[in-house]
Amino acid sequence: MPSIVGFILTGVVFGPSVSGLVPESPVIGLISKLGLLYIMFQVGVEIDMNNFHQQRYRGLLFGFLSFLFPFAFGAIAGLLFQWSWQASLLLGSMLGSHTLMTYPIISRYSIQKTPAVTIVVGGTMLTITLSLLALAFLTANETSVKWYISLGKVAVMLGLILWAFPRICQWVFKRWQDAATSFMLVLVLLVASAWLADWCGLDGILGAFVCGVALNGRVPRHSPLMAQINFVGNNLFVPIFLLSVGLLIDIHVFWQGWMVWAIAGMMIGCKMAGKWLASWVAQRLFHMTALERQLMFSLSHATAAGTLAIVTIGYQAGLFNAETLNSAIIMILILCTISSFLTERAAKQTALQEEAKLESERTQNEWTFITVNDDQTDIRRGLADEGGVLNRLAELSQLNNVELIECTDWQECHQLVERSGKSTIIYRERQPLNTINRLLVAVPKYAEKERDFISCFGQIRRLSSQIGAKVVFYATPNTQRVLKALCRRPGKYLRASYRQIDGWEDSLRIAKDIEHNDLVVFISSRRSTASYHPLFEQIPDMLSRFYALNGYMILYPEQDTDQEGQDTFLMDIPQADSTWRIVVWIKEAIQHLIHQIQFRK
Repeated sequence: MPSIVGFILTGVVFGPSVSGLVPESPVIGLISKLGLLYIMFQVGVEIDMNNFHQQRYRGLLFGFLSFLFPFAFGAIAGLLFQWSWQASLLLGSMLGSHTLMTYPIISRYSIQKTPAVTIVVGGTMLTITLSLLALAFLTANETSVKWYISLGKVAVMLGLILWAFPRICQWVFKRWQDAATSFMLVLVLLVASAWLADWCGLDGILGAFVCGVALNGRVPRHSPLMAQINFVGNNLFVPIFLLSVGLLIDIHVFWQGWMVWAIAGMMIGCKMAGKWLASWVAQRLFHMTALERQLMFSLSHATAAGTLAIVTIGYQAGLFNAETLNSAIIMILILCTISSFLTERAAKQTALQEEAKLESERTQNEWTFITVNDDQTDIRRGLADEGGVLNRLAELSQLNNVELIECTDWQECHQLVERSGKSTIIYRERQPLNTINRLLVAVPKYAEKERDFISCFGQIRRLSSQIGAKVVFYATPNTQRVLKALCRRPGKYLRASYRQIDGWEDSLRIAKDIEHNDLVVFISSRRSTASYHPLFEQIPDMLSRFYALNGYMILYPEQDTDQEGQDTFLMDIPQADSTWRIVVWIKEAIQHLIHQIQFRK
């Protein structure tokens, strides 16, 4: 039995309708509300923003279908029961929405990145919004209409949550790194987001989800802060929320006559039929598998607080009677139970299928992480915790077989890189990774010909996904075509922009575009490889002169020194005939001369 069902049944047993050991309490109601907000916040903070951006249109379409079909079935059923048209439409809006009650099961199996889950998450927000708008229209008076059409309040809410809250976190995380301060700040922003949503006349869970999306990049999934958020949520807020759902169940309604069961059966049938039909249509349109359809259906038909709020308002407005209210409570219990079993089964099967994909995503090569800790480097937290900075970076990159090394100067780094053929990362930290806004990546010509180039690209994609940083590639046109193809791969989508450079000497263009919270990434290579450029030897000078205030990362692809014919791509590599400064100066002078000649013509 899934643990979610156990929590709900425990609430029923200890609730007022059975033993009465846990009476209704405002404190339990408050923590229960916070638990629901916490679930939606975890949904927003755990999603892969790259995949979410790739699936955004599919999520909107699924959300529309997931609301439309149950809404239509519910409205028709209400009219067949001879309800008023307002009550029938309100019933349809109640059935159209759903709550991600079983998302903790998804999180436990670590399948949040799958396309089916991402689509359901995007569609959930649309179904909740449409249900609230229908509720506002059907129960509208002059005051509530003004409340819901106040676009200024909504703009203020979105501006504060999406723009101000991430910057507040960035400012605090740079100055205070203790876990308690970070967690308390996140909790305060979560409650503030829910309050702002209520202030706008929307449901607090919308504000909690938007807050999770806004802080997605500031709370990496493999970080101590995320571990704290999951621990407190999974062991306190979410269980109390599930228990509170059980406390609401009054078992006496089961014996109040056949009409209660008839209405409950109608609600359950219309909701499950509509959600299954929406999942089936989405499967056909998006060319998905039957298992993905089952996962979408199991996630999207559970319901709890949203349904209870709508039916309570409808009861207070005189649109619903007591039988409808009791039937909705029965529906909540039955659907939560069914959804828990179906989600557990689908999630387990999906996790087994995703295991092979995750193994192919993780690199099995041996990696070397090197940190530069010279006099010019200001690492605020230091490296006293046995390579703590690089350990965090290794966790974010999800690497195996990692060797951590600390160097004192570039000469030592260079010797380590040349002696080893393993994939190597040289890293200098200026600020915490979760405060980085952009990754500016310089990719040399012919880098795509390196045998380990995809592995290096995977490190950039995973790091961007973990910290929510945008990626800007600086590459030649031919290399850009390869990068764009890699960024569009299904399940490994990467949001990126591209800037053209004609050669490695043009990599100084990054210095003109760089901002304070950017991380510079150079994809370099060793001698006698396809993408090697003589000016790579001048990278230390470039970094000290133009990027002294920013952190940087240098990636060296793996080099198989025993492989014959490794130098076959070297025919087009330019030879070293001058230093880096002279090459740049000559090129700029020639470009200026050509520009003057064209201008005079």
